[in-house]
Amino acid sequence: MADYGLTMEELDAAECFDPPPPPPPAPVCYRNAEGLTWDGQGEMPSWLKRAINAGQCVEFYRVG
Repeated sequence: MADYGLTMEELDAAECFDPPPPPPPAPVCYRNAEGLTWDGQGEMPSWLKRAINAGQCVEFYRVG
């Protein structure tokens, strides 16, 4: 800080100490009739597993 002539007040005014904003939510890739969703990341949710085990195609639930 001394090399650049900065003060704590200047850094605080520049919001250098604020936490970063949270990441945006992942877009919804799958949705069922009840409104339950899954972004396609991580483990497949139980509602989608049950549907696939019952013979439904996963693409049936794809959004867009």
